[in-house]
Formats: sequence, structure tokens, C-alpha cells
Amino acid sequence: MKIDKFTSEPYILRELAERIARIRKAQGFSQTELAREAGIGVATLRRIEGGQDCHIETWIKLLKALNMASTIDALLPETFNSPMAETLAKKSRKHRKSTRVSGPVWGDQVE
Repeated sequence: MKIDKFTSEPYILRELAERIARIRKAQGFSQTELAREAGIGVATLRRIEGGQDCHIETWIKLLKALNMASTIDALLPETFNSPMAETLAKKSRKHRKSTRVSGPVWGDQVE
């Protein structure tokens, strides 16, 4: 299921719970083994896989234990190129170009 801004938080937690359990199983970990590898309690892992809320630090530990630390970068990338900021920057560059034109500007010139 694709998660977007309209997806409720409880549903997102359930979806993430299912995903982490599916990945754990695909990598051949039992709950006990993954909890030990991540340095968390088995009860904590069971709560996470049950769709209950937990600390982000716990998720980071789990993702690292599953060799998925790169997905943390995807969560919040170091740099973010906003489409709105890019559009405004293009308009600004276009405006600077058009102010260099000598003579009358009629607005129908092709750049």
C-alpha cells in the first residue's frame, strides 16, 4: 500500500508493522534474534510488529540490524529540492535575463 498524506497514522503504523515483520522473516530472523541484534527487548519488537507506537530510535536500531540503514536517508533526505523553490528560482533567473534587454519590452519575446 502506498502511504501518502491522507493515510491515517494508525494505518501507517500497521502498514510499517507488517513491512518490518515481512522483512524480518525474509532475512531469516526470529523476533528474539532480531531483538538481540538490534539491542532492543523482544516485547518492544512485538509491540512494533503489532502496530503500536514506539520511539524512532528503536526503528533506527531495527533498520541498522536489518542492514537497511540507507532507508533512513530516504525518510528525510539531507537535501530537498522543492518543486516550488525550483520554479521560483527559474522565474527569478528569467526576470534577471529580461531586465538586460535594451529597448522596449513587449512581453512576446521568445527567450
